[in-house]
Amino acid sequence: MTVHALCIHAHFYQPSREDPLTGEIPQEKGAFPYQNWNEKIHAQCYKPNADLGNFELISFDLGPTLSEWMSKYDPQILNRIIEADKTNCSLHGVGNAMAQPYHHTILPLGTREDKITQIRWGIIDFEKRFGRKPQGMWFPETAVDEETLETAVEAGIEYTILAPWQAADPSVDCSKFYKVGLKNGLFMDVFFYEQGLSALVSFDPQATSNAERFAKDKIQPIFHAHNQKDQIMTIATDGELYGHHQPFRDKFLAYLMNRALKKEGIESTFPALWRKTHPVEDEIKILSNTSWSCHHGIARWSTGCDCTPHSQWKGRLRKALDRLAGRIDKAYLEIMGGQFANPWEIRHEYLRVKLQQEELNHLVARLNGGKTVSADLLNRMDDLLKVQFDRQRMMTSCGWFFDDFYRIEPQNNVKFAAQAVWRLKKSCGIDLVEKTVEDLKSVHSTTTDLSGSQVFLDYIQKLE
Repeated sequence: MTVHALCIHAHFYQPSREDPLTGEIPQEKGAFPYQNWNEKIHAQCYKPNADLGNFELISFDLGPTLSEWMSKYDPQILNRIIEADKTNCSLHGVGNAMAQPYHHTILPLGTREDKITQIRWGIIDFEKRFGRKPQGMWFPETAVDEETLETAVEAGIEYTILAPWQAADPSVDCSKFYKVGLKNGLFMDVFFYEQGLSALVSFDPQATSNAERFAKDKIQPIFHAHNQKDQIMTIATDGELYGHHQPFRDKFLAYLMNRALKKEGIESTFPALWRKTHPVEDEIKILSNTSWSCHHGIARWSTGCDCTPHSQWKGRLRKALDRLAGRIDKAYLEIMGGQFANPWEIRHEYLRVKLQQEELNHLVARLNGGKTVSADLLNRMDDLLKVQFDRQRMMTSCGWFFDDFYRIEPQNNVKFAAQAVWRLKKSCGIDLVEKTVEDLKSVHSTTTDLSGSQVFLDYIQKLE
C-alpha cells in the first residue's frame, strides 16, 4: 500500500539579546507585559507547544542561543523538548531534532574556517543538550553553497531541508528526497519543502483556522494520486509561527498531527525516520548562495536588496565587519600559530570550554600532543578565544535581516565587534579601534542620524 506522509519542520531560534556589557537582556518595551521578546515568545509559543506535546510529533531545530537562554529561564520546558526527541529515539531508533550552526550566521558569506567553527559549535551544543550526535542540520535562512554542505558532511551531518527554488532543477519533485553530490565523493541528503503548503501555513491565517479542512482541502490534493511510490511532503516554517506570529496555531498543529491527518489516511513522519525505510534514489545539484527567505539569494545579508528598500548600509556594514574579522584572525594566527600546527582546531573545539565541558588547559593539551603551555600563554589564549567568540557573534544574520540600522539587531552586532576589539587591545596590545571606526563611518540609519561608528565608540567608552 502506498504511503502518503507529512513532515512538518519548525525552525525555532532567537538571537543573543544579552547586552554584551552586562550579560543581561535589557527590558524591551515592545514585548510588554513581558520583560523582553524571549519571555513573550516563550509564553506564546515554546511553552504551549511543549505542553501540547507538539515537539514529539514534528521535525524541529532549536537554536543554541535560544536553548542556552531557555536553560536558565525555564529548564523544565527545555527538558520537555529534549525528552520529545529522546522518545522518538526510543520508539524509532532515530530522533526528530536537528542541529543548527551556533550563531545563526549566513554560512556562504563566511570563510571555510568560519563554516567549520559554526557547524562544529552547533554540533557540540546539540550533543550536550540532546545527548546524541545529530544526523540533520538546519542552516540559517537555509543559506547554502557547496562548501557549506561539504563542511557539514565532513562533520558528520547527513541531511538538511531546503527550499525548492534552491534546487538547480526547477522541476524538483518535493514528494521525495535527493542526494547532492559534493567533492571527494561526499553526499548530502536534501528534503525540499513543498512551497505552496509552507506558504499557506506561514502567510495565510485563514487557511490554518481549521485543521481538518486544511488536511482535506490543502494537504491531501498535493500528493500524486497515480504515483505508486511512497511520498513525503514537507512543510517548513519558523517555529514561532505556532502561537506567537499566529495565535492558536499551536492548537492547530496539535489537532492536525494527532487527528486530522489520520482522518485523511496521511501518516506523520520526520526526515531521519523516513530515511530509515526509504533509500535515496536520485541525485540533484543545488544553486549556491541561495536561501529560503530572500529570492535575491544571500544579497539581503551582504549588499542589500529590494526586500528591504534603502538598505545600502548593509553592504557597508558587511564590508566593515569582514575587514575587522580578517584583522582579528590575522592577530589570532600570529600568536596561536607559533604554538599549534593547526590553531583553528582550538577555535573549532573552544565551545566545550564555554559550555564548561572541558577546561582550557585540558583542551590545549589534548590538541597539542599532550604538551601544556605556561600560565601566561594560557591566559592570553583564553583572551584570544573570547575575542574569537565575539567575532563570531558579530556576524549574526539578524543584524542584516531588517530594513534599518537603527534597529537593535545590527547595533548588537556592532557592540559584539566593539567588545572583540576592546578585548584584543586589552589582552594583546593590538589596537584596531581607529581602523574599525573609519570602516563604520559610512554605515548610517536611513531614518535617524545614527552611525555605525557612533554605536561602536559609545560601547568602547562603556568598556573602558
